[in-house]
Amino acid sequence: MNIKAENIKINQYTYNLPEQRIAKYPLEQRDLSKLLVYTKGNIEHNTFLNLEHYIHANDTMVFNNTKVIQARLKFYKETGARIEIFCLEPVNPSDYVLAFQQNQKVTWKCIVGNAKKWKNDLLTQKFVIYNTEIELNARKISHGGNTRTIEFTWNNPSFCFSEIIDHIGEMPIPPYLNRESENIDKDRYQTVYSKSKGSVAAPTAGLHFTNRVFGQLKTKNVNIEEITLHVGAGTFTPIKTETVNNHEMHTEHFVVNKSTLQHLLNANDITVVGTTSVRTLESIYWLGVKLLMSGMLELKIDQWEVYQLPKNVSRQEAVEVLINYMQNNHLETLHASTQIMIVPGYTFKMTDVLITNFHQPKSTLLLLIAAFIGDDWKKVYDYALENDFRFLSYGDSSILIP
Repeated sequence: MNIKAENIKINQYTYNLPEQRIAKYPLEQRDLSKLLVYTKGNIEHNTFLNLEHYIHANDTMVFNNTKVIQARLKFYKETGARIEIFCLEPVNPSDYVLAFQQNQKVTWKCIVGNAKKWKNDLLTQKFVIYNTEIELNARKISHGGNTRTIEFTWNNPSFCFSEIIDHIGEMPIPPYLNRESENIDKDRYQTVYSKSKGSVAAPTAGLHFTNRVFGQLKTKNVNIEEITLHVGAGTFTPIKTETVNNHEMHTEHFVVNKSTLQHLLNANDITVVGTTSVRTLESIYWLGVKLLMSGMLELKIDQWEVYQLPKNVSRQEAVEVLINYMQNNHLETLHASTQIMIVPGYTFKMTDVLITNFHQPKSTLLLLIAAFIGDDWKKVYDYALENDFRFLSYGDSSILIP
């Protein structure tokens, strides 16, 4: 892949998105959203409920089973000033499962709203869970860039941090919705198959799936596989630099099971649900390539490194070497992180078909779409705009078959 990121100008990856085309709320029924179908340059549209018509029998579909946490915590000072703490990722302990299980204190990397009003004093919030009064304290530990490390402590070890934020936190709906989160978001800004807590943004391509859609896929003997990538707030960060090489891609953590890799090893076409799943699967391939090259497994993919790695390793070789590594080290799950930035010119290794929503102009997600179907992304987005598709997180869906 001879990519010259300094030659990719972000102004070539934009379009006019009228405010009224952004879906501010979800449809009443998830699977009745529109489905744009792109097949080798041809475009038609259908309803998401009919997705099964575009998935072959015995194919494999990969989903991101991450669960969005109620990451926005609001504190009020005695002066009435509101301080909003947006939990991004755990620091101590850094493992998500362990962080949510803590029952006295936990430390998170956070974004703080109205930070100038918060000097060095302790923030306190009192609330009641199951007729028990809880006092939650927040204390600044350090800060770097636009984030701060915050230690949370509370006075009742009967409750873990997961229960605390489930009770007082708010769902972190995207900033472009320009509204406060509401009760509907607790259910609808979450996939029906979400399991593993840790995301601060939903893997929105999955929001259209329902039990009846899964039932139809099961009838066709479609193999359903799950990975976990905890989506960070950086997914909403627009590219503000003129060329993409100067944009710093955010890092996200992912988990994949050995059993999933074993199924992927012999999969026919792989239909990937959402850009987060794409980033995970493509990163898994490159982890395998790096292991083949060095004999050592480095559990991180940097932003541009894959463009310098050998391109002739097959999907099967890359996955198989990871499986062997896990077997030799008695591992059932692989934990890693990725900063991969997929831009036009990238050659996809694990993704044959992509299901995804319609993304913001000048976003890394739009660059990924352009990498997947080339300049036809313009045709797809023009069609969606001309045919009243709803855009962004609560918007409609597409299936892209290059």
